[in-house]
Formats: sequence, structure tokens, C-alpha cells
Amino acid sequence: MKRSLVTGGAGFIGSHLTEALLARGDAVTVVDDVSTGSLDNLAGVRGHERFTLIRGSVGDPDLVRRAVAEANEVYHLAAAVGVTLIAREPIQTIERNIAPTQLLLAELCKRVRSRDGDDVDAHPKFFLASTSEVYGKNPKPQWREEDDLVLGATTRARWSYGASKAIDEFLALAYWRQYRLPVVIGRFFNVVGPRQSGAYGMVLPRFVQAAVSGGPLVVHDDGRQVRCFAHVSDVVSGVLALMQEPRAIGGVFNIGSDEPVSILQLAERVVAAAATGAEIQFQSYSEAYDDDFEDVRRRVPDLTRVRETIGYRPAYTLDAIIAELVDRSRAAGPAP
Repeated sequence: MKRSLVTGGAGFIGSHLTEALLARGDAVTVVDDVSTGSLDNLAGVRGHERFTLIRGSVGDPDLVRRAVAEANEVYHLAAAVGVTLIAREPIQTIERNIAPTQLLLAELCKRVRSRDGDDVDAHPKFFLASTSEVYGKNPKPQWREEDDLVLGATTRARWSYGASKAIDEFLALAYWRQYRLPVVIGRFFNVVGPRQSGAYGMVLPRFVQAAVSGGPLVVHDDGRQVRCFAHVSDVVSGVLALMQEPRAIGGVFNIGSDEPVSILQLAERVVAAAATGAEIQFQSYSEAYDDDFEDVRRRVPDLTRVRETIGYRPAYTLDAIIAELVDRSRAAGPAP
């Protein structure tokens, strides 16, 4: 039986990953300080005989040492989350992204160096959840894993998130190169689905909640920003497949959907699915965030590498995702 550790397991993606790991037969330990996640996300697994919850920070060296001691696989999802939080608390963004990653890698590396020989298959594996934000404002119409990272000025706080996650990637790959710690890096592109909160600026849950309640849906700037939205179950399946594929070790992979849609089109499709006649309103970035906020106009992944490595094919279309979330929002009733 594998022992898997999930940091940030009370979060949106982390809770779905935890369920999938338990379903395949793992013993799963979740570490989460519940600062942006919710224990409600784990309601379906709490009490499971193979589930353990450690409520605390992955910035705590003693906690990390205990948590990774017996883990065969570590899935590191704990991080600052959401554009709103990043704009409001840039120091927390940087500190919460870099320091815990270094702690986890260093503790796992002690186990690697304590083994005889260089049997990579026997070493604990590490998955780093990274983000499309590392590409910054690269002007290419589709982003490939080897493309340059084009980050904005340090005077604009929003780029601190992409920069700190890029450092995480450099760290993980350095531990692979120097110590043969098996690492896999996944760059997530706009993951959506059940349990995602709109509290930190996530656009689709905001739109769905607004549309079901009668509106208005607030679109930032002109709404022509282009994004691709992937269902969390497709993303989790991709993560698990990559961690079982030897060719993925030491690699960086875009994970998401490559079905582009503008934010205004997304709002219109949500309004149509909800059929409540909700209106769409526009709001400037300065009103939503601050005067120096800078956005990315187009964010579309090239999924060639992940397709060739594990045969990745998202099962959910965007319309299917919207329909599911509208139905769930109606069933849940008005937000408190």
C-alpha cells in the first residue's frame, strides 16, 4: 500500500486528489492550515481508515519532517491562491510558495541520500503543482513548456506569484539533477469544478453563483482576455498518470484544457446555461484590484507533451463543466 502525502489537501484541487488517491488504495495524509481551503472539502473522506489529517503549516520544519517520513509520494499543492489574495498580500504569496517547497524537498532528499546506490524507482516521488502564471506575459498564442518566462516589472505585485512558482520549479528540478530525487512538475491552467470558491477571484464560480442568483456577472476590463478551463477530475487523472509514468520524471508538463474562450464569452455561456436573464457588467482592473494591476490577455497551453507522455485527453467540454456547476449551484441554494 502506497503512502501519499498531500499538502493543501483541504483545498479545491487537493481534496479531489485526496479522494482519488484513497480510491486507488493509498493511505493518505493531508497537511493543511485551512487558511484558504476548507475542512468541508474533506467531508467525504474524514473518518476513512486510510485517511489522516494534520492541521498545520508546511512551513513548519518539525511538522514537515514527521509528515514526509514514511511517504512514498508527495503531492505539493499548498500555495498562495487567487488573484485577489496575490494583489492584497504579496509578501504572503512569496513566503508561502517558496519556503515550504524547499523544506519538503530537503526532507525528501535526506531519505534519498540515506539509500545505497542510485535506484530512482525506490526513491520517494515529488509532484509540484505549478501554474500557467510562470509564463508571465509571453506573447506566443500557445505556451509550450520550454518557452521563455516573460514576467513583468517587480513594481507590479501580481508577477510575484509567477516568479515565486518559477523558483519552486527551479528548486524541484535542481534536486532531481543533483540528488536524483524523482520530481514531476505540472503547470495548471485554470482548473475548475465542484468545491471551487470564488472568494479569491476565481472567475467561473463567481459567474455561476451570480447567474443562478439573478446577476449581475462582473467582467473585468473589456472581457476579451482568453483562457482555457479544465475540469478538476481531468486534471487529477493527469497528475496521477504522470506520477506513474517513468518518462515523466524530471519533466515539466502543461495540464489543463486547450479549448480557448474569452471571459466575456464565458459570461454569456454561463448566463445562457442558468437561463435567469442575469445581466453582465464591466469593471476596471483598478476598481477590482489596484491601479498597477496588469493582466495576461491570452493564456492557452500547448498540450503536446502531456498527450505524448500519458495520452492525456480531457473528458469534459466547457459547456459540460458549466452545466454541471450551474446544476450544483442551484441544488446548493443561495450562498450564505
